[in-house]
Amino acid sequence: MARRGWTQEELVTGVLAGDRRALARAISLVEDGEPVGAAVVREVYPRTGRAASIGVTGPPGVGKSSLVSALVGHARALEKRVGVVSVDPSSPFTQGALLGDRIRLADHFLDPEVYIRSMGTRGHLGGLAEATLQALLLVDASGKDVVFLETVGTGQSEVEVIGIADVVLLVLMPGSGDAVQALKAGIMEIPDVIAVNKMDHPAARTMLQEVRSVVALDPVRERRPPILLTEALRGEGVPELWDALEARRAELHARGELDARRDRNLSGEVEVLAVARVRELVRRTMRDDDGVRALVEAVQRREVDPLTAVGAVVDAVTRGGAR
Repeated sequence: MARRGWTQEELVTGVLAGDRRALARAISLVEDGEPVGAAVVREVYPRTGRAASIGVTGPPGVGKSSLVSALVGHARALEKRVGVVSVDPSSPFTQGALLGDRIRLADHFLDPEVYIRSMGTRGHLGGLAEATLQALLLVDASGKDVVFLETVGTGQSEVEVIGIADVVLLVLMPGSGDAVQALKAGIMEIPDVIAVNKMDHPAARTMLQEVRSVVALDPVRERRPPILLTEALRGEGVPELWDALEARRAELHARGELDARRDRNLSGEVEVLAVARVRELVRRTMRDDDGVRALVEAVQRREVDPLTAVGAVVDAVTRGGAR
């Protein structure tokens, strides 16, 4: 039985009915690593895959949250039911609290057809990836038509999290040169749509041309993303951005790539989460197994080579798995 009076059956029924309290409780249980949270996800999983998911990423400070808020408003005007999962892997202090321009999403808090959840690391990235995936599945199962998944940056951790989405929107602004260099170097995956936000900035059109020249380097024309100018605070360019996201998703679906991408994403998620679990097992073994700990200390004294210790760690983890 879940705490505070919720049974597993009540949570499943509530989530599938779109009950905000049941959804919030189920996600909290998932974040806390409670077995009942995983059990709820397992039961509702066959009812997922219906929501369109849009990943929103980009460097800090470019106005991602403001743009997501504007897109949510536009989606609601189209009578879409909307979910937002905001991920903050960088702050050890806020635990994913709504801070800075992310508070703009508060405009939608009272809308019963909008569900917003902000998530933090709680100390370990593997846990964040796992909790975010499960939260997204729960929001999907609750009957939302579209779910935005927003991250605070474009590091490897955020890329892993954003890989859950059907389509990815990269938000840039004049001055976000590091992100453009990452695109140019191929470090950052080419997104599906690019928005250059803060279009009133004197260098906005220069930035637009620079990004366009980078995107043109991709030899596969169909893969080149549309690039739009937006001003999130006034909503300028937001309808066009929504249309571009919808068109991109429709193109992927028409070419059979959307299903292939979802299959690839799900396979990748299983791998990422399995690796996170194995990493945790390794850490626990190195901490708790006296023999392994002694070998690691011998490595530190340079009496045993690292690969010998690795073999012992693998053997200990394997034995534990067999048990």
